[in-house]
Amino acid sequence: MSPAAGGPAPIPPAERPGRKPLLEARNISKYFGAVIALEDVSLTVRAGEINCLLGDNGAGKSSLIKTLSGVHPPDAGTLAIDGEPVRFASPRDALDAGIATVYQDLSVMPLMSISRNFFLGNEPTIGFGPFRRFDSAKAATIAREEMKNIGIDVRDTEQLVGTLSGGERQTLAIARAEYFGARVLILDEPTSALGVKESAFVLRHAIAARNKGLGVIFITHNVQHALPIGDSFTILTRGRSGGTYRRGELNAEQLHALMGGGSELEELQADLEMLARREEAGEDLPTVPLGTDHDAAPLAALDTDSAPTQGENQHS
Repeated sequence: MSPAAGGPAPIPPAERPGRKPLLEARNISKYFGAVIALEDVSLTVRAGEINCLLGDNGAGKSSLIKTLSGVHPPDAGTLAIDGEPVRFASPRDALDAGIATVYQDLSVMPLMSISRNFFLGNEPTIGFGPFRRFDSAKAATIAREEMKNIGIDVRDTEQLVGTLSGGERQTLAIARAEYFGARVLILDEPTSALGVKESAFVLRHAIAARNKGLGVIFITHNVQHALPIGDSFTILTRGRSGGTYRRGELNAEQLHALMGGGSELEELQADLEMLARREEAGEDLPTVPLGTDHDAAPLAALDTDSAPTQGENQHS
């Protein structure tokens, strides 16, 4: 269901009530040669709120994340922090501005310890000159305290990160971002490779970050994970914005439809029902000729009589 078909129309980000925006993306466009990765996309992140960025694979979520985190600059549009336009030349610039990103493949080293991973790239040191070295005692103390603050009791900070569960690794990355002063936390598909319990574990920590006053961007294609935690929902479809909606304005079915998956799921359900009826009636099931455009030819539209048989293929 689209907004025009009975749902609410999205409110422009600048007109939304609530807390002051921490980070704003205004009419962002990004091109890679002839490929349009993003076109006229806007997003607002407020302190103490979770904005769920929803979109199917290829919707442009990764391109938007990389633009927000300084990996590549936008070709059009502006980024603003606390209302002031900014331009990031590198991810370090974004980090210095308080924007921390936890990527889907995580920014941790499995063969390094918890304390080493916690301070990766920002290691505390002791000594001077050529005698400067990693302050393992300080790192262990801080890592243990910060992990405990976020709900994980670490017995040995020398434990390899590779031995942690997926949810614990995500939590380590979140704790690290908070410790180093993140104001905006971007979580890239944090539950995509996790089971139910691990996903719930990560969702609770996203809520905890919001309750501490951080602005959280929660990127996912899973509406069921977004609905319980989101304060607002921004839709991306093929690099274009499908609008931003507040909690309660849309249900799961409407969000799926805006993401572009509603009609495809309905077609699939119709196809499965058609196949079941044909099989029950003893009819031949349709076959798909090699080279068929599957997007253009749903199963229900295929004619079993027109599909070439194995013998016809051999004699052609």
